[in-house]
Amino acid sequence: MKLSVCIEAVFRGWQVSESLKAIKEAGADAFEFWGWWGKDLDEIKRAKEESGLELSAFCTRMISLVDSTLREDYIKGLKETIQVAKDLGCKNLISQVGNEISGVSREEQRNSLVEGLKACRPILEDEGITLLVEPLNTLVDHKGYYLYSSAEAFEIIDEVDSPNIKVLFDIYHQQIMEGNLIANITGNIDKIGHFHAAGNPGRHELTIGEINYPNVFKAISESGYKGYIGLEYSPLEEPVKGLLEVIGFFE
Repeated sequence: MKLSVCIEAVFRGWQVSESLKAIKEAGADAFEFWGWWGKDLDEIKRAKEESGLELSAFCTRMISLVDSTLREDYIKGLKETIQVAKDLGCKNLISQVGNEISGVSREEQRNSLVEGLKACRPILEDEGITLLVEPLNTLVDHKGYYLYSSAEAFEIIDEVDSPNIKVLFDIYHQQIMEGNLIANITGNIDKIGHFHAAGNPGRHELTIGEINYPNVFKAISESGYKGYIGLEYSPLEEPVKGLLEVIGFFE
């Protein structure tokens, strides 16, 4: 496993170069961020090269996949994002799927989601990019979002059937929606391409709340997972202090 830090969450308000310097000095492996649009991509690229950190992931454009009328817009946004990813040396893109559509059955929306991902499959495979589909919690942070069940997400990944389309398993979101974290993770580790982590309740440091992160990380490591664990939390204390505590889980 490798540790990635979401700079917009953990180091909110910091300059990119300063946050990457702090991440490097703390001993993490990589960084990530949310959307690329509206950002100074030259600054990010320069800071990345100066720090020597990997860029583990960032988001593609937030266009609904459950609305079939927006599919071409989604694919256009994905193609734009892939070009940015190639320039920044990033192999993983995060995708949300959109909110439920009133008056449209979940079956119809699911079919749109599956068919949309299938349409993306040859693009991703040709470019060597992995798309990470993220279930979110609908009880606290994302009311109305379509995909909240990890079980449904894993089923969708099986239907799409591409090594370049996987699940982003956010431990915080799935603790809220399901619990049973270790069994759900280890039973589907081949379908997971990235993790996010935050304490629950509150979405703060991993040392705060009900999730036993050392045990969860131990199970992930023993499963053979070699990808990134992304820290995506809002710190209550000085960011580097909390980061060092999490790195201690891996020692």
